[in-house]
Formats: sequence, structure tokens, C-alpha cells
Amino acid sequence: MEILLKKGPREQEIHFKIKENSTVENIIKEVKDNLPYTVLAARVDNEIVALTHEIDKPCKIELLDMRNQSANLIYQYSLSLIYLKAVTDVLGKTVVEIQNSINKGLYTMIRRKQPVTQAEIDGIEKRMQELVDADLPFTREGELYSLDGYKDFFCGLMVPSTGYVKHFELRKYRRGVLLRFPHPKNPNIIPEYVDEVKLYGAFGEATNWGKLMEVSYVEDLNRKVKNGEYKELIQLSEALHEKKVAELADMIKQEKKRIILIAGPSSSGKTTFAKRLLIQLKVNGLKPLYMGTDDYFVEREHTPLDEHGEPNFEDLEAIDIQLFNANMNSLLAGEEVDLPSFDFMDGHKKFGKRIMKITDNQPIIIEGIHALNQNLTALIPDAEKFKIYISPLTQLNIDAHNRIPTTDARMLRRMVRDYNFRGHSAKSTINAWPKVRAGEDKNIFPFSNEADAFFNSVHLYEISVLKKYAEPLLKEITQEDAEYGEAARLLKFLNFFEAIEDDSIIANNSILREFIGGSILV
Repeated sequence: MEILLKKGPREQEIHFKIKENSTVENIIKEVKDNLPYTVLAARVDNEIVALTHEIDKPCKIELLDMRNQSANLIYQYSLSLIYLKAVTDVLGKTVVEIQNSINKGLYTMIRRKQPVTQAEIDGIEKRMQELVDADLPFTREGELYSLDGYKDFFCGLMVPSTGYVKHFELRKYRRGVLLRFPHPKNPNIIPEYVDEVKLYGAFGEATNWGKLMEVSYVEDLNRKVKNGEYKELIQLSEALHEKKVAELADMIKQEKKRIILIAGPSSSGKTTFAKRLLIQLKVNGLKPLYMGTDDYFVEREHTPLDEHGEPNFEDLEAIDIQLFNANMNSLLAGEEVDLPSFDFMDGHKKFGKRIMKITDNQPIIIEGIHALNQNLTALIPDAEKFKIYISPLTQLNIDAHNRIPTTDARMLRRMVRDYNFRGHSAKSTINAWPKVRAGEDKNIFPFSNEADAFFNSVHLYEISVLKKYAEPLLKEITQEDAEYGEAARLLKFLNFFEAIEDDSIIANNSILREFIGGSILV
């Protein structure tokens, strides 16, 4: 039987003959010498399948390794099951929580009276390696997966056996354990360890918010949606946001900061947050000036090119740094400045329309993806700067062992906004997402530790609201579309949530309004 086979994301399709009812794993064995990384899953006629999937008709098959989001999650699920099995083998029956993504890994908590020791962590890691070396099979019964007698529920697919999970590291971290694994950019290497101290603090704050609202898992949220308590949940969540914004405004005034820099990944709600901060600064008697860095793009003919020869608007080199620094310092000095306005139609800066001069009590709020990068503001005195990192850091998980990736929450936000305000389909959002994520990994995430403060823009209730907007968009994607596999995964994820149909109670200055519509700030 002939199939069309694609060995990687940028490989050409080739005609390939296989025996009928061969598994994907069988096919891999015939071409493995030409594969750069371990294949973890496959896209068969655009559906994401496990490597144990049997091919019973001619089709298109794309092999997926760690560089693909779906395959990356499969690696995480498989590694998590090995970890949970090893913890049970070493410590006996123990409550383990897989909480969130941090420090290029998963932060986990082993719940017992005495904190886990380094010796115990070493023992768990040794046991994990033994399980991997034994190449034991993962077996599936419905949504339950079994490994050497240990059974657990996982909401995603697994690799066929433990031998596929070659790279991992355990590290004692605060009160818990970090389960670390390769980054998609380098699938065979554990990334360099960087302690994301402030991100850890933001997740801790999110945990406290969850306790305050009595929502730790999706079932808690669903219960509140069903019995009508979600309305109080929405009000409480919005109040927590407003309180946090006010606290940041107080810090800025107290420290007499003049340049407020705001950055965060896509769909974090940066614009709404910046304008709410502006209002709170006005409450404190200040008169802030709001601006973005987009008006400082270099002239279109000087735009740098990416590795594919296409214009690269994401990297810092796309910004006229010298002009930006000169303008900001002149404003801080009380001088009159002719600020540019970038014309995106002809690709050039225009002058003469924004002649600005500010006083001592006018801080400048600057929002942009490079705002935390020291190289953007290298010529501005550090004493003038206050840096804020914003991201929706959800602590809401499906259950103790199935976390909700923050990237999924952000993609749903972006998908709904793209459709509502930019005329883009869910298909185009999914298609663009890998490039968006690559830009974030390069230009945003490495600078999160530079922040003076974190703002967690998540609302615990938001996926229940986004569901009614995103679900119809995702269902428009058919199996003929390359984005079908990711759409199917997101639809399955949304099935865990009860939808909030009436979102009229959400305030018109809410960050969520930036995506679902009805905002008075955007």
C-alpha cells in the first residue's frame, strides 16, 4: 500500500510503500536513520495519532517530534506517568500534584508531612531511569493509562513505551520537585537551568487567589457555573485584578518612576492592563503618557529578514532603538519632542503630528514585546524604569495530574480576538501560533526575570466564557485542513468545561473584554 510520508516539518512529502495495517511505529523503524529527533506521534490525514495507530488505507502521514506542540505534550504526559510510577515505587502511595510550568519544566508537589529530601529525589530519578531503560509499554484502557501495574487518567496520548522518554531531570525546588525535559528548540538537550523566581511568586499568588475563590480544579469551576455562583466568582476575580493594578500604581508613585515598561507574551491583555494602570496612576495624582513601541519600527526597507528571507518584525533589530532612547530622554528632560507615527501602509515613520512635552509628574507608560529587554532602553537611566511582566498564569488544572498549559489559554484568547476584531479564522490563528511562540521564546520569556513586578492577567472563569466563542470556530476546521489535529485537541480540552453563556456581568474594562468584545479601553 502506498502512502505519502513527511519526515519533518520542513521535509518534502515522499511516496512510500508499506504493508497494510502497519503501525506508525513500524514505518518509523524503516526510516529512523534519516530522522533528526525521536518521533513521538504522527499526523495521519491531519489527525494526531499515537505511534501504535494502524494504517489501513492510503493516506498522508507526517512524523512529529518534540518540535511539534502536540508531540511535546505527549512527551510531557508520558514523562509524568513515569514520574508518578517512580514516586509510588520509592515512597509508597503518596499524593502528588503536577501544578504548572516553570524553569523549563513542571513544578510538582509531593504531599506529606515531611518535605521530600534530596536523597529521595535522587532515588526517584534513579527509578525513573530504570523504567526508561526497561522500555516498558504504556497500555491504554479508555482514558486510563497503565505502566507496570500503576494506572492513572491522562487527557492526552502517550508514546508506546518508556524507552521513548530519554531525556529528563529531577531537581529539588522550594517545597516541591521540578520535572525538567527538553525544550522544542533542542529536543535532545535538557535546557540550562534558570531560576524564574518572580514567576514562582506569581504562581504562588495565583494559588492563593484560587483558594480565595474556592476553585482549584475544573470540577470546582463547573460546580459554580451550574449553580450560578460564577457571577460572584467573576466579580471577585475582577476585584483582585483591580486591587493588584492599584498596588502597582502605588509602587510606581512611591518609587517616583518615570518610565513604566510593560511586556508579556501574545494575548496577555497588555493593552487593557496598561490603560487600567494609567487610570490608577491618575487616581494617585499623576498624568501619565501612554505609548507603544510600534511607532518606532525602522523604515520598511531596513526591516531585518528571518532565516526564511521574510520580513522579521518580531526581533529587536526591527526597532529604531537610537531614536526611541533619544526621544524618551528628551521627554524626561522636559524638552519638546516630535514623536513619530508609523504608517503601516507605506512602511515609514511620519513626523509633525505628535509634538509632545511632559512635566515632572507625567510618567511614560510604554507597552511592547521588547519592553523588558535592557537593550531597548540601554541609554535611559535604570533609576527611571519600572518593569512589569504580564501573562495569564493559570493555576486551574483539570485534576492533580493534568495541568492546563498557559499557552492553550492564550491561544483561545487570541483565536477569539482574531475572529472578532481582525477578521481571521481559527485556522489562521492555529497556523500562525508556532511562529508566535518561537518569537516569544526568543524575545519575551528570557527577560521575564528582569521585571520589577508581575501581573497575572488570568481569570479563573475565563475558559468557561471563551468556550462559547471558540468552540464554533474550531468546529469549522475540517479534517482536510492541516490545523485539524490541533483543533480536535482544543475541542477535547474544552469539553472538560461547562460554558458560561451569559457573560454580561463581566465589567467593560475587564482584560477579558479585550478578546470577547465590549471593552471601553481597547
